Amino acid sequence: MNISINNLNINYSISGKGDYIFLLHGWGANLELFKNISNILSDKYTVVSLDFPGFGKSDEPREAWDVSQYTEFMVSFIKTFDCDKVIILGHSFGGRVIIKMANIDNLPFLIDKIILVDSAGILPKKTLKFKSKIRIYKICKFVLNSSLVKKLFPNALDNYRKKIGSPDYSNASSTMRQTLIKTVNEDLTPILQNIKVPALLIWGENDNDTPVSDGKIMEQKIGDSGLVVLKGAGHYPFLDQPCAFGKIIKSFLQIGV
Repeated sequence: MNISINNLNINYSISGKGDYIFLLHGWGANLELFKNISNILSDKYTVVSLDFPGFGKSDEPREAWDVSQYTEFMVSFIKTFDCDKVIILGHSFGGRVIIKMANIDNLPFLIDKIILVDSAGILPKKTLKFKSKIRIYKICKFVLNSSLVKKLFPNALDNYRKKIGSPDYSNASSTMRQTLIKTVNEDLTPILQNIKVPALLIWGENDNDTPVSDGKIMEQKIGDSGLVVLKGAGHYPFLDQPCAFGKIIKSFLQIGV
């Protein structure tokens, strides 16, 4: 299904009946990842999954967005369903948006519960290795951006960025690369303590993108929260351990009780 939000064509799916639960995917993903979760929840809830702007089949933002702009978009999207109370589940980048949204006063709807799955939002400590990498990058950027090099090798800087960048960065368009830079460099740790709704935190023990230590920080900062770590799972525990993940979700939401 499609809907226009702020002149952007947004792809989404909806199933089930009952109170609304919204599923927010991570960076580089789309709503297709949530099919199993939707099936679990649709017996009790109206489940809405969407492709964030710039992902899946949704339009790309016309300029680079930060987390706040994605959050504002998400509020506008939820408003179109005219629901008073919602539950929101977010994986990775989707968790960033939830954290921001849970910090907004006077939302047009009540957030009843949140579920953060291997959520992003904790800024990693800058190790000596990381600092050295940044310094080398800045030096190379200065050299490759010089007028002479740009004239002789016009694509040199872009090729260098693709070579050293993450797959998320390399596979993104120019606008989405700038969006990625804006989002990953924002530390949401200081606002975690403002979240007052019940929060379930689910993490894969082998997650190398957003490590379990991030989940432990969130559990410590968010007052009414609990962390469940799934053994043998990585950054996508709902794909790695679907049965265990489903049982945890059902218990938290009291499905089948």
